Order: sequence, then structure tokens, then C-alpha cells
Amino acid sequence: MRSLISQISIHKLEVFCLVVELGSFSRTAERMGIAQPVVSAHVKALAEKFGAPLTGRTGRKVTLTEEGQRVYSWAREIVSRTREMEREMADFQRGFVGKATVGASMTLGSYVLPGLISQFHEIYPKGEISVRVATPVSVTDAVHIGDCDFAYTILDPRHETAGLEVDKVMDEELILVASSKSNIGGSNLSSSQLTKLPFITAQSGTPRREIEEHCLARYGVKREHIAMEFGHAESIKQAVRAGAGAAFLFRSSVSDELDAGTLRVIMTPGMELRVPVYLVKRRGKQLSHFQVSLMEELSRGLKGQEPLRRAPTMEGA
Repeated sequence: MRSLISQISIHKLEVFCLVVELGSFSRTAERMGIAQPVVSAHVKALAEKFGAPLTGRTGRKVTLTEEGQRVYSWAREIVSRTREMEREMADFQRGFVGKATVGASMTLGSYVLPGLISQFHEIYPKGEISVRVATPVSVTDAVHIGDCDFAYTILDPRHETAGLEVDKVMDEELILVASSKSNIGGSNLSSSQLTKLPFITAQSGTPRREIEEHCLARYGVKREHIAMEFGHAESIKQAVRAGAGAAFLFRSSVSDELDAGTLRVIMTPGMELRVPVYLVKRRGKQLSHFQVSLMEELSRGLKGQEPLRRAPTMEGA
């Protein structure tokens, strides 16, 4: 088996993992910029090396056999560690004192982390930090495969987190807001009165929408009028400011508008909508001193704690 594994290229493993994750040979070919027969040949070659079929089909979707699941778990680990090593060696050769790639769900990456990261940059001005803002599923996938060192995100209630360390760091508060120039909703609504408001919300089927619906369902609220749907909190916020409807938004994303008086809060007595935010890391990943320092400072900031402001300990930082 040792000689068998040594003959398998990382590229074949990357192709196989992407086929599994996308559930499609054609989509994998398109993503990687190669011909579909090449993708099929790589997966077939892997199956021949292991002497067992690795994939099957359920309808049009590629599925894994029992042997395929074992190979996929192993291959994903190999690919993740290889990508991490490549990034670390490239950073070393380019002379970075420290580098980190942080994943974040939309609201956190757009409204919360920029300020915290700017504060950290004052401590380590020669470090380089990249923030990848995406959906919770994309963010956790990036952590899994080594494209992000760690991430802060909300999670879909059905989210698969196998192979990840997931720790709650805070709760984000969802509040109901409307334009200060409109009379939508007044200033105070019961849960039963909420149902008839014209709502602006995230697109149907997205994790953000499902989390919102999950929170409202706890209070028996089922909205009857969805006026508009958008893919980002900023778009929702602008539509609300224009007076098109009301929206449940994270308090952190509308704090400036509330302070400026362009948006107002509609009180919902008896309802408290809180969404957990999690720190996500790949199990077994070794973080550098720079990455650990960043992670600790961001976690403190998200919890509302004062930054440590400790002196740099890395040479040249």
C-alpha cells in the first residue's frame, strides 16, 4: 500500500475531492479549467489504484461508495495540509513576518472584523491579513481545505462540521428596523402583528434566510409578505432606508444608521432574536504565532473585551 500511495499525485487527489464536493464531473472540469474526460480519467485511476469503485450516482449527482468515503476523508486531509504548507513556504520566501487568511460570514466580514483587524494591525504592522467574506458553507469549506486559517461565522442549523473545531464566541442580535422617514410598523409590534409587514430579507434558501426563519419560528411568526429579497445585508439595508419595507438585520450592521437617525428600531416585546457566532478551525491544524495572536485578539474583540495591546514578540514585527 505504501508504494501504491506514493504513486498518487496531489493533483489527482484535488480533482477527486472537488468531484465529491461539487457532486459533478462536469462542474469540476469547468472549475479546474480541464476537459471532463480528464477528470473522469483521474477518478478512474484512483479507483484502480485502490482496487475498489469510489463513486456512484444518485440521479445526476455523484455519490461516494463506502470505500470512496474513506479515500475522500484521507485525500481531503492530504490536500488541506499540502495547501497550507505551500502557503507557509511561499510566505517565508516572500519575507512575511506573519500572514493569516481569515474567513468570515457576510455581516461579520463586512461590518465587524475590519475595525478589529485594523486595531491588530497597529500591534503587528508588518503582518499581512486577508479576509475572505462568503456564505457560511463556503467559509467552512475554505477552512476545511486549508484556504483559510480559521473563520468566524454563523452556521446553518443543518451545517456539516465534521473535521472542524467549532467554538461559540458571541451572539449576534437580530433587530427589526425600518426607515426613519416611513411609518411602517410604528414603534412597537406584537409577534402576531409582525406577520403582515412588508419584509425585505435574504434570498430564499440561503443560510442567512434559513437562520432568520428559524429564529422567528420559535415565536410562531410566519411572515405573509416578503416584498424583496437580496443577497447581501448592505442591499437589504439600502432598500429599508428607501422605505420599501422592514427587515431583521444584525445590530452590528446598522449601528451607524441608527446613530445617524436614518434607520429606527421597531420594538418587538417578548421576542429576543440572537444568532450564535462561531470560531471555526480545522482539527489538528497548527497555527503560527502570528495567526494565534490574531485569532485571540479577534475573539476578545467579538466578545466585547478590551484588546490586550501586548508588545510584538516576533523578530521584526
